[in-house]
Amino acid sequence: MEKELSYGEDYKMIPATSIGSGVGIEVLPDLYCYTIQIVNICLFGNSEDFVLVDAGMPGSASEIVAVTAEKFGEGRKPKAIILTHGHFDHVGGIIELVNEWEIPVYAHERELPFLTGKTSYPEPDSSVEGGLVAKMSPLFPNEPINLGSYVHALPADGSVPYMKGFRWIHTPGHSPGHVSFFREQDRALIVGDAFINVKQDSLYKVITQEEEVSGPPRYLTTDWQQAKQSVSKLAALNPSVAVTGHGLPLSGDALTIGLQNLVQHFDHLAIPDYGKYVDRNLH
Repeated sequence: MEKELSYGEDYKMIPATSIGSGVGIEVLPDLYCYTIQIVNICLFGNSEDFVLVDAGMPGSASEIVAVTAEKFGEGRKPKAIILTHGHFDHVGGIIELVNEWEIPVYAHERELPFLTGKTSYPEPDSSVEGGLVAKMSPLFPNEPINLGSYVHALPADGSVPYMKGFRWIHTPGHSPGHVSFFREQDRALIVGDAFINVKQDSLYKVITQEEEVSGPPRYLTTDWQQAKQSVSKLAALNPSVAVTGHGLPLSGDALTIGLQNLVQHFDHLAIPDYGKYVDRNLH
């Protein structure tokens, strides 16, 4: 008999929030972004055929169900949950959602060990250069969750199940199997944490959601060389609109200029001066 779905033993509610919590934004006619505490989820599609991208903070499942019902109608459920990666703030409500909806979950094959109970993520780095959020990071869950047979690897051909027109792009650095999703037709980008639109290390900026195109959250990013390459890869797509894992969606000059600036000055803006995952040869 298959082992019951479970979170890690360190799973718990994290009492961090922002002024954006509970706010939804229709980014495009078929792309809706909603903020849960400090992280974004996306609903893509229409009432007949839609998916959920990422699964919020610990304890957020009932809120996600309510948002989905409000958007698409009572009793409607996604075809699948598609993950950018498996960090705690992107899978916080996933087991309750899977149990409620009985739907598959898709993630990059390199994230599967963290989603099938096999491997813990590296511990958050509380010593990394940054603000109070980094100091709080030892509180964050990093043990693997177990989604059993519900979780599947994204198709090797780059397609995204139930997200017609989108392809997944491997954007590692923040996590080994981190992916972003891109639609050529209108150059829409769902970024995850490959880059974000708030300085996630600053507690004040997290709470106020002050906009700033930034590299991935420092305290959980373990490979800065890959993170740098991933940002360059995404900038080369020249996206017209981007939904990041943290912060408000971006478009127009704010996106183009902010992303170009991040690429050109990545070593200075994104890579911390010190921390246990920092390779000093990068500077």
